[in-house]
Amino acid sequence: MASGSIIEIKGLSKTYGSGSKQTAALSNLNLSVNQGEIFGYLGPNGAGKTTTIRLLLDLIRPSQGDAKIFGMDVRAESVEIHRRIGFFPAELSLWEGRTGDQIIHYVASVRGDTRGIVKHAGELAERLDLDTTKRVRDLSSGNKRKLGLVIAMMHSPELLILDEPTGGLDPLVQQTFHTMMDEYRDKGKTVFLSSHILSEVQAICDRVGILRDGELKAVESVEKITNVEFNWVDVNFRDAVPAGLQQKLENMPTITDVSANGARVRMRMIGDFDPLLRAISDGYVESLHIEEPTLEEIFLAYYSGDKETS
Repeated sequence: MASGSIIEIKGLSKTYGSGSKQTAALSNLNLSVNQGEIFGYLGPNGAGKTTTIRLLLDLIRPSQGDAKIFGMDVRAESVEIHRRIGFFPAELSLWEGRTGDQIIHYVASVRGDTRGIVKHAGELAERLDLDTTKRVRDLSSGNKRKLGLVIAMMHSPELLILDEPTGGLDPLVQQTFHTMMDEYRDKGKTVFLSSHILSEVQAICDRVGILRDGELKAVESVEKITNVEFNWVDVNFRDAVPAGLQQKLENMPTITDVSANGARVRMRMIGDFDPLLRAISDGYVESLHIEEPTLEEIFLAYYSGDKETS
């Protein structure tokens, strides 16, 4: 990964309303995104992801704080910044009566390099299996999003800002998109990816920022955020779960979320296994399965303030 920060955000806040009716959409955000990385910006709807992106693009103005892209102020130098970035909005709005080709040619002419950009757009459309001869009104929602991705990427920008880009895309196209993002990073370019699709973030992102109610709760590498202290443990007995075992497990400080069904008991466990092995020794254990938590479970644990994942 190349060194240097592409995005620098300091104390960025956005509030709506006034007085007692004031609502904070974003609160004191401090964040740095490095050159040559894919940064995942995680959070459910309403967490503040789109607000952050709109502030970065100078589509709305902050209540306080500032942000820079390529070392330039996002407000004072927004025109120059926009020349060097590609943007995919969560709510995609295209000219319904125009074909994909017409829109591509128009946007390319605005950017001033029709031949090279249009050629690259054709290559991207082919990879995404998009027919650009159709009018937008005749495209499915998934194909409209493909067209949006082509428009965002066709001028090979230094920075891609993508707001929920893969919603509505089928799994094969999502995999193609992941490959394209990997290739983008390999060229030393940067991607800021807003998403709530956790498997996608886990597949392609280098680091993850977790946003909740307008506040940044954590920024970690994907490797670190998935290296948590708890595991799910399934124990299968030859006969029924021994009498009193569930209560015994529930009383152990390192074990939570115990459920028993027939000859199987499942639990969430932190720390050493020896106390568990001693506790289940009264029964004949046929198998013991250890399962790492999914990124979704880690994500929910961060949201609930569970310190076992820190």
